[in-house]
Amino acid sequence: YTCVVYNCYFFYLYNSFIDELERVQKTNCFMKILTIIGARPQFIKAASLSREIAKHPYINEIIVHTGQHFDANMSDIFISEMQIPKPHYNLAINKLTHGAMTGRMMEEIEKIVIIEKPDWVLIYGDTNSTLAGALVAKKLHIKVAHVEAGLRSYNMGMPEEINRILTDRISNVLFCPTIQSTKNLEKEGFNNFDCKIENVGDIMFESALFYNDFNTTKSKDLPTNYILTTVHRPENTDDPIRLKKIFNALDTINEKTSIVLPLHPRTKKALEVNHIKTNIQLIDPVGYIEMISLIKNSSIVITDSGGLQKEAYFLKKQCFTLRDQTEWLELINSGCNQLIDVVNDDIASVVLKNITSDLDFSYPFYGDGSTSTKIIQALVNY
Repeated sequence: YTCVVYNCYFFYLYNSFIDELERVQKTNCFMKILTIIGARPQFIKAASLSREIAKHPYINEIIVHTGQHFDANMSDIFISEMQIPKPHYNLAINKLTHGAMTGRMMEEIEKIVIIEKPDWVLIYGDTNSTLAGALVAKKLHIKVAHVEAGLRSYNMGMPEEINRILTDRISNVLFCPTIQSTKNLEKEGFNNFDCKIENVGDIMFESALFYNDFNTTKSKDLPTNYILTTVHRPENTDDPIRLKKIFNALDTINEKTSIVLPLHPRTKKALEVNHIKTNIQLIDPVGYIEMISLIKNSSIVITDSGGLQKEAYFLKKQCFTLRDQTEWLELINSGCNQLIDVVNDDIASVVLKNITSDLDFSYPFYGDGSTSTKIIQALVNY
């Protein structure tokens, strides 16, 4: 009887070992992911996913930095302070037109993909780096995973809109950040395409939660009460009329409440070229952790950024967006974000008349903060 029991127990352990061995072989064994980043928002998103990948010893991540953001304050500082693994390749491709930049990126990424032979090419968002990586991978028959898929502004004048639509169409797995982004893909017929749609939540929300307590120290050079503002989108900086109207309005608001604006290199150049003077407080570009601190200590946010709209919501700050449309419709519908028509609206009047503390920031639009875990599980189980 004892021999039978021991034999049964041994048989159970043996089968468990075989099952685990097969699971490892089928799911985790030497998966190689080629991650492509190039712009500030992508560094933020990659930080969370790289931390999750590091927990899986059978997954090897190769990071390619295209160099799309070339300023040290817009690139190097993010990689170092957010503890992103040092990129294996840095292509240093920047200061080119959209076509030239995308073409050069494709040329160099193709060489890397041929050398590395990854199982997946992982791309984020909607930049030229995103599209270049997707096109190369698809033409070389490598699976494509698109993080932050399904977003739509329905403005084909935006290069980002073109990039995200084309990238979505050729991706194998579409990782959507919100219910709305999932509905966008379904509306466009993606359920009929050979791809998998996964609503995993917003990976930037996970990053915001992780870095929230890293640095809460307020700079001594900042006013006690201020509005945090960013202006960098080409539709605003490359149009002298829009740019002048924005900064005239910011000067007017600044007479009532101080404005602090981290100055993007593109905006700095545009102000100089158009001889635009301003009385608001301009500071150098900041890293992500310092930006989180700036948002937390601000009264409200005025921006034309896509990511900062969400970060304001994460940190329970009212937001005014200097754009005609946004990808984050849930924020508009909730009242936490308000679009401002730069051409037709009186920007200063809209902001000053609509500042309120009666807003609800509790709805979980962007998931539960476990996006990176869900992404890796989906890739493993694909």
